Amino acid sequence: MSSVSQFDDTTRIFSTWNNNVRVAGILLVEDDPSVRTALELALTRQGHSVTSYATGEEALDHIRARRPEIAILDVMLPGIDGVEVCRRVRKLDQLPVILLTARGDDLDVVVGLEAGADDYVVKPVEPRVLDARIRAILRRAESASSDRIAFGDLVIDRGALKVTLADKEIHLTPTELRLLLELVRHPGQVLNRRYLLRAVWDHTHVADSRLVDACVQRVRAKIEPRPAEPVFIHTVRGFGYRFSPP
Repeated sequence: MSSVSQFDDTTRIFSTWNNNVRVAGILLVEDDPSVRTALELALTRQGHSVTSYATGEEALDHIRARRPEIAILDVMLPGIDGVEVCRRVRKLDQLPVILLTARGDDLDVVVGLEAGADDYVVKPVEPRVLDARIRAILRRAESASSDRIAFGDLVIDRGALKVTLADKEIHLTPTELRLLLELVRHPGQVLNRRYLLRAVWDHTHVADSRLVDACVQRVRAKIEPRPAEPVFIHTVRGFGYRFSPP
């Protein structure tokens, strides 16, 4: 059974502002009723509009019917788990996804990031941390300027939040786009993981460096002609990454 927040149509509007602070239309998927209720209440108090479910199947049905702004998925769900939901969503949509993972379960984190998750939060979840991650993703989705940059066949239109390669549109998530833009802002410079965590994710913890590596891999898979032999985003072993177009 699902636990769905009962909000009227006005509170379900996904692009709302609360005292000039950006808030989100959130899909929360957590099978533990007590955790789900607590997170839903905490996020609602922060001004977000929350719809919650207990299963991955319900989440996918909801996303097809009414796309949220952000999906928060528990990794360990009955039936279709959170990683598989993320994987299926990513095949069709660039919807931002945050995973909730068990403490110390590195495998969940790695698999989830490889499936396309934008971020993760370790349980037990601190609502303020989760809210900060949500707002960071919203800022990444909205931080665009009006200029257009071209590097050969790779064209980045910041105003339209659009990337094309050889005139073919490349679909990037907000996090992937923000990472690419940050690298492009510093052509030829090596950016270390700690810097990228602060600039792209608003993180400072060294343990989160795998976020950078997984995101770079996803961006390479989308923009590099041969991801195993990158020509745009280069790894500088022991330091970080450098954007050096051919």
